[in-house]
Amino acid sequence: MAKYKLEYLWLDGYEPVANIRGKTQIKEFKSFPKVEELPWWGFDGSSTRQAEGRSSDCMLKPVAVYPDVARGENCAIVMCEVYMPDKKTPHPSNGRANIPDDPGAWFGFEQEYFLYKNGRPLGFPCGADNFPYPQGEYYTGVGYRAVGSIAREIVDKHLELCLAAGINHEGINAEVAKGQWEFQIFGKGSKNAADQVWVARYLMMRLCEKYEVDVNWHCKPLGKDVDWNGSGMHSNFSTEYMREVGGKEYFEALMAAFDKYKNEHIAVYGPDNHLRLTGLHETQSIDKFNYGVANRGASVRVPHSFVDNNYRGYLEDRRPNSQGDPYKIAGRILQTIQTVPLPAKKAGKK
Repeated sequence: MAKYKLEYLWLDGYEPVANIRGKTQIKEFKSFPKVEELPWWGFDGSSTRQAEGRSSDCMLKPVAVYPDVARGENCAIVMCEVYMPDKKTPHPSNGRANIPDDPGAWFGFEQEYFLYKNGRPLGFPCGADNFPYPQGEYYTGVGYRAVGSIAREIVDKHLELCLAAGINHEGINAEVAKGQWEFQIFGKGSKNAADQVWVARYLMMRLCEKYEVDVNWHCKPLGKDVDWNGSGMHSNFSTEYMREVGGKEYFEALMAAFDKYKNEHIAVYGPDNHLRLTGLHETQSIDKFNYGVANRGASVRVPHSFVDNNYRGYLEDRRPNSQGDPYKIAGRILQTIQTVPLPAKKAGKK
């Protein structure tokens, strides 16, 4: 038997954006624990806006576990859902428990964010009205002028932390604005994919503590009136049917459903999205829906490969923002997909 340090993570009750919370307990296991071996654990919900002081107990249900080699030997990160004390009722703040899930639904999240120090993005000159040179050379930039001195060290270390944890981290790049970066996470199933995004966010925030740097997840931290890009979490998605059957008829029906439910999507795609979805800076206006081949200003970008493959493959919803809850985003996308009936002939019906 070996003692393991288990960092239990959960999402608190703050609105409109939940914070990641975490605390550690020590348990003994013969080997690295499986999620079903991990015990439930309680916490004080009155300190996280999830309960009143006179009845403060909330419960943590482990749903995913990842190695945490950077913290030391025999360490793990445990992603949890929050439940009421009866261990049967999901807490109202639990956005994971009741979303639709399908292992055949694949999601790729492109998480953008800004690295901040002393109240401004890394690389911004001192002073509230001072800006670096205009956008253009920062995206996938190389060199101190483009990316500064410590940002690349941070994002490279974060990549290694995610890979060591078994997270499907698929890449990094400097983004369009100074001090802005992106990492990409892939997962099969809405819950699995979103679990990995939350743990990747946690690892980034924990890493940045060492550098006295904050991670600013807000979708438009520089304000809507400046000529600087905001941050999104473009969500690439597909189902088994989309990948293997597809077809133009089904695609057009799917886009009609996305148009029909555009307000329901925007409602869970992250707060303050009206500041970002303006029709400028590679966005469509928040009150409109459109799609286009290779169009980064569309609500949904359709890859050339999708059309060339007889409308089979994946699509990219560009409306979710960087502060959005990936559980709710993936769940809403899958919920809309499930409203679209499969064409009778291709579904095998007579």
